[in-house]
Amino acid sequence: MTYVGERLEVREAIDQLEAILRDVAEELAGWRARALKAEAEVKASGGGKVAAPKQPPGDSEAENKVLRQRVEAARARVHELLQRLTFLEEQANAQVRGNGK
Repeated sequence: MTYVGERLEVREAIDQLEAILRDVAEELAGWRARALKAEAEVKASGGGKVAAPKQPPGDSEAENKVLRQRVEAARARVHELLQRLTFLEEQANAQVRGNGK
């Protein structure tokens, strides 16, 4: 019965990893949209001049800092989940070998 419980833990870890990856993908899509918009503004202004930012530079820097922190936190969570999955996989393999299968 321990094996079933371990499978449940693996499934939960995979679900958590998938949720984190969805969050990271959404963040990346937002960053990409911002980059594309900025590129379009540069092209529209003739390519040589950059349009004046619509918000003070400090706000953008603060927002970027927060986004970097969120990405780093997601990266840490992914790393922890990968370690957990590796551990659970090693345990499952050890049990299979121990049962003579």
